[in-house]
Amino acid sequence: MRVFINLAMLISLILLSSCVQKSYKRTIVFTLDVSQVNNIKKVGIRGEKPLNWDNDLELTKIKDSFYKATVTFDTGYKFVECKFTVNEEFELQNQDNRRIDFNEIRDTTFYKASFNSLK
Repeated sequence: MRVFINLAMLISLILLSSCVQKSYKRTIVFTLDVSQVNNIKKVGIRGEKPLNWDNDLELTKIKDSFYKATVTFDTGYKFVECKFTVNEEFELQNQDNRRIDFNEIRDTTFYKASFNSLK
């Protein structure tokens, strides 16, 4: 009976340890061009953790019509999904989220975008 219990515990440990996905710290530097938008009060981004789909992470204005944010993700995924907001209104209404693949060589990915455009 003791051998059975030890064997069951060993199998449980193996199964539990093999289910854990390795995570990595990945940083994305977002740069957003909002030159096609008028009356800008606030520019933000929403998405998957550590971002949030309910509240904006505010981007900082770096020069005329350009905003920037740096976000570090602790993730096991190779990509993240997000959307930008202006005045708390989502871009790309009724379209898929932006999918940003992390740089596989470096820990930092640089992502440049224009509001409401996938070009």
